[in-house]
Amino acid sequence: MSITTAIALQGKAPRTAISESTGTATGTVRLQVQGVDGRTLTVNYPGLSADQALRQAATQGFLVLAVLQDSPAAVKATSNQFAPSVVARAGSTSSAFPLVLFSHELLALLDAGLNLTEALATLLAKERQPHARSVLSTLLHQLREGKNFSDVLALQPQDFPAVYVATVRASERTGDLSKALSRYVAYQMQFETLRKKLIATAIYPAVLLVVGGFVTLFLLGYVVPKFSAVYESSGREMPWLSTVLMAFGRQIYRNGPLVLTGLIAVVGALVVWLRQPRGRMALLNTLLKLPGLALKSQEFRLARFYRAVSLLLASGIALPRALTMVGGMLSPSQQQALAATRLAVDQGQSFSEALQAAQLLTPVAQSLIKVGERSGQLGDMLERAAKFHDEAFARWIDYASRLLEPVLMVIIGVVIGGIVVLMYMPIFELAGSLQ
Repeated sequence: MSITTAIALQGKAPRTAISESTGTATGTVRLQVQGVDGRTLTVNYPGLSADQALRQAATQGFLVLAVLQDSPAAVKATSNQFAPSVVARAGSTSSAFPLVLFSHELLALLDAGLNLTEALATLLAKERQPHARSVLSTLLHQLREGKNFSDVLALQPQDFPAVYVATVRASERTGDLSKALSRYVAYQMQFETLRKKLIATAIYPAVLLVVGGFVTLFLLGYVVPKFSAVYESSGREMPWLSTVLMAFGRQIYRNGPLVLTGLIAVVGALVVWLRQPRGRMALLNTLLKLPGLALKSQEFRLARFYRAVSLLLASGIALPRALTMVGGMLSPSQQQALAATRLAVDQGQSFSEALQAAQLLTPVAQSLIKVGERSGQLGDMLERAAKFHDEAFARWIDYASRLLEPVLMVIIGVVIGGIVVLMYMPIFELAGSLQ
């Protein structure tokens, strides 16, 4: 049985049904949204267009995750709002839309004096990537129909996150789209800088592990069996550890094609698994549970949360509404704490006290946010807190990389050195007996 709750907003939209079932009335627009408590719900908007439904969801404090259209009448009613390329793209696996690059280029064209439609037409003319051309074509088509830019972006939540849409929507009230894009680009570049630094730091250890693994496999599969044949022909008794190593090497040598096929299959399966979002997320969650990484990952998520709230406040978004739009940047446990924070803020509690009660504050952020509340510069203080933690995280990455590289070299050296010593141990004993 479905659970249905009626929500009526006085003087605004008609009655809206929120249902956890999949049933939809004829001509109804369905949105998949995230509520204040973090739960994912299906919201039915009968008698509204897709644009009106998105605006209605925003006024109710919902975070729109997807636009669902499976009623024939509903699809017909909103057919002009979805280009065929957008509908087809819903189940595709094409590359993601380059949002930061798009914002950079759009900002440059707007600053050069082009209007929004001209700027999008210029970007479409120079674009060669199919997915990006599809998105730009859809944006341009709907803008020429007279729709607001923010509404057009909101119809494609898979390409434009809620924070981006809210920033653009706020700029439409002030008429300063260029400034809003500048703030979003700066917000994303901070994260991109840390991400690139983390990737660059991980390259050398990864190469070191791969090279060390190949050297170890070469020693076990080729060199050790050669030594094993020499020792067997001598008829001398070998140390126990050397005997075990020689037996292991012979098995690898005798079953070389099978071992190689198995290794390729494992590596291929790992690559395919990591190419899937669930695989990458599972690996990331496993790594973040390691001692020392869990605390740093929480601080990193909180820094992104502070910066996102700062961006939304600077764009003119009210604090309660901003808190409903940034939950995806936090872990599941932190999202539950954020829902409690939102309820506390709605009940009149100060932002810093609500965050502290939900354990979403670091000592530095606590001091800065309290200062921001007293001075009326909460957005600036949140940005400073995020910057402080980003710099601390960057220093930790440098320290960890400098420590990890020699540790890996020592481990690989011990493994390879141990194999070499075990191979030559019978020769050492033979030399000792001759003396």
